[in-house]
Amino acid sequence: MEIRTDLAVESFAADNLPAGVHRQVRGSAFEITEITIDNDNCLETLGKGRGRYVTLEGSSLSRFSDDYEKMAVELADELKRLVPDGEILVVGLGNNDITPDALGPQVVSKVLATRHLRDELDSEEEAFLTSLRRVSAFAGGVLGQTGIETAEIVKAIAGELHPAAIIAIDALACSDVSRLGTTIQLSDSGISPGSGVSNARRELSEKLFGVPVIAVGVPTVVDMHTIVRSLTGRDIDRKVPNMMVTPRDIDRLTERASQLIAFGINLALHPRLTFEDVRGLF
Repeated sequence: MEIRTDLAVESFAADNLPAGVHRQVRGSAFEITEITIDNDNCLETLGKGRGRYVTLEGSSLSRFSDDYEKMAVELADELKRLVPDGEILVVGLGNNDITPDALGPQVVSKVLATRHLRDELDSEEEAFLTSLRRVSAFAGGVLGQTGIETAEIVKAIAGELHPAAIIAIDALACSDVSRLGTTIQLSDSGISPGSGVSNARRELSEKLFGVPVIAVGVPTVVDMHTIVRSLTGRDIDRKVPNMMVTPRDIDRLTERASQLIAFGINLALHPRLTFEDVRGLF
């Protein structure tokens, strides 16, 4: 039976990597696994195209963790390796009215938007703010709310703003329940909104927009068939109805994950800001 997961670290066995797939482990505050895919040979079978997939695993993403600052800085450092210089558009994917799908909008609400500052602030006292990288942040809902594909909205906005790159944040699916709300995946291969729940929309990718698309996600759901298989070791008849399962404390997990990701994005895009500066934004 096919295991449904958006995480590259769950798609490739560490001891049996296909040709053209490479694995590197590092990290301090997180256990970081970077999987690099040289071609698109795994695109149809595993849904993973050419690119870099960086997974950061921690026991807790809570701001009350003793290692929270180290985690935020390490996340920012990993993002810096993927994000080019220049203006950035941050897009929150998902439905803010459905908690397991609210990660993107919650992150965007905490991202420091600075694109407008140079036009509105010109005094010497505001020189620091106007020197920050130009960043725009947007969360436009889902197709069922707007009647418009997310990719169409983002393409229209990107066509007006001409960003150097797009950062897209979305909720993901995993196969290991221990990774729910505790794992962050970064990728430079783009993203298909809704793919984790078999409701994939038009992909957000460099091919569509002409600029790099860095995907950031946290798994918030796992399908029931996968859970049963992991607990029993048995496959389930495909005729048995399936469903997506989420933790009962998903509201807390989503809030914690969204805050840490926003910390990382703000630190990565604005290197002049300190951890204390960013904490003052929340």
